[in-house]
Amino acid sequence: MEEGGSAGLLVEGFVLLGFALGFVLLFRRLGLGATLGYLVAGVMVGPQVLGLAGDAENKLHFAELGITFLLFIVGLELAPQRLWRMRREIFGLGFAQVLLCAAAIVAIIYLTTGFTFAAVLALGLPLALSSTAQVLPMLQSAGRLRTPFGERAFAVLLFQDLSIIPLLTIVAALSRNPADQAGPPGWQLGLMTIAAVGGLVLAGAYLLRPLLRLIGNLGEREMFVVAGLFAVVGSAALMAWLGLSTALGAFVAGVMLASSPFRHELEADVEPFRSILLGLFFLAVGMMLDLQAIADRPVFVLLGAVLLISAKAGVIFLLGMLARMQWRSALALGLLLSQGGEFGFVLFAAAERGLLISSEASSLFTAIVTISMACTPFLMKFTSSIRRPPSTPGEEREGPVNKGATALVVGYGRFGQTVAQTLAAGEIGLTVIDSNVEQIDVAREFGATVYFGDGTRMDMLRQAGAAEAEAILFCIDGDQIDANLLREVHEAFPSALVHIRVYDRRSIIKLDPGRNDVVVREVFESAITMAREALRGLGSSEQLIENAIDDYRKADEDRLDLQREAGDLRAGIDRMFVPDPRH
Repeated sequence: MEEGGSAGLLVEGFVLLGFALGFVLLFRRLGLGATLGYLVAGVMVGPQVLGLAGDAENKLHFAELGITFLLFIVGLELAPQRLWRMRREIFGLGFAQVLLCAAAIVAIIYLTTGFTFAAVLALGLPLALSSTAQVLPMLQSAGRLRTPFGERAFAVLLFQDLSIIPLLTIVAALSRNPADQAGPPGWQLGLMTIAAVGGLVLAGAYLLRPLLRLIGNLGEREMFVVAGLFAVVGSAALMAWLGLSTALGAFVAGVMLASSPFRHELEADVEPFRSILLGLFFLAVGMMLDLQAIADRPVFVLLGAVLLISAKAGVIFLLGMLARMQWRSALALGLLLSQGGEFGFVLFAAAERGLLISSEASSLFTAIVTISMACTPFLMKFTSSIRRPPSTPGEEREGPVNKGATALVVGYGRFGQTVAQTLAAGEIGLTVIDSNVEQIDVAREFGATVYFGDGTRMDMLRQAGAAEAEAILFCIDGDQIDANLLREVHEAFPSALVHIRVYDRRSIIKLDPGRNDVVVREVFESAITMAREALRGLGSSEQLIENAIDDYRKADEDRLDLQREAGDLRAGIDRMFVPDPRH
């Protein structure tokens, strides 16, 4: 029986992954994003179409961890200083969006349906929230999360996540179910939230950071995966135990580790789990879509989705204009946040348990939220020509809020320190990573920020910002960089200038760098410097010194080209300046 159950689970997993892979690739190719692909795949395999997979509700509960992982990763990107800088957007624009959108949607439902006022509140308030799980990946894939536009969108989403607690309190207060009346009052939930956040801050400082330093010293990479999962699941479990937002707990844990030198390593290790669980989340949402409810009342569902999108897009557009955004950016923000969100499912379920709405109403409004989410990629795609500002010569485009790293330095040993300090003296923005924890600690004592990470891993390079870097400088010693890694770096980051430290000419021949790569042999320049000083000390004229060095450089370059072509160190031997005691 157990074997049959395991086989059935594997078959169901195979079907889910297969449909997800097919539809996501298709919708990505059409420029409509992965989210819509997952939703459609879920509808297709769900019980109401092909019936190839079931138990969507339990899958949804498990997959909600994906949202938790997403908020943890976002938290890792936001150091407390940056979060403090965003306080006006979070508590100004975010508060205004939730309040005004909720008022508009409640008014629409009250005027167009026969629901009681309590039911209208239970349905309308959740619809003011947007989909964090959909919007943040869209911003990340478009490279706009760190721009002023992306920060405004994130600020609104963050306030929405914070507002879940008072919204749950309101639904519980309206509940007609006697069991709900025994729950804690709202002020107590607020105090519990503050205490839980404080506990997570202390745990991050006095438990997680020492633990990560110990793992880094041991060199056990897989333990970083365990530590990352421990941080996310532990913070979520604490908040769930207190009846609070699990996503908020994970976000706080991420923020507490944002200034840690292990930030990029954690990001790289947690990212695959985030991607898989978010995909499963949207698959489950698609599977739960009640097609029968839509078929029974198609006009109500479709009109409801249109009114929801229109009301939220209109309100957010006006708020954007009041916030002095350009009208195109304000329109983009309104359309991007116009859908209902995943927390609506949670609040609808709470309202149904509280006997405020019927199961039919819950199904109908769940369908409205799902359709509004499915519409977002279409809205963003088909309004792109309207939202794109006309280009003019010399026009400056929107860039990151903090210009961030324009160079990524891999390795902070004796060689990397000189490179990084020279670039810093030239006012070049830097991100530096190194896999030696002791070296990182010493660098911090001298005021340098160095992150922990293995720079020979492509996922680590991506998390450290290689995609945005104008130059990638490999300053690690030995032969840690090989031809395969170099080829992958060129393919993944074609616009970055690549600089590589190598040991000698044998390393260059083995590495086979590209023609545009800058390769520096470890002792080449220092040896030339010594020769220059020796010639000067022996009384040679400056012109003779420069001619000698230029001749040597030219001969060495020609010889190296011949050696690379032949793959033989003896090639070009006639180009060498051989020491002659007769001179």
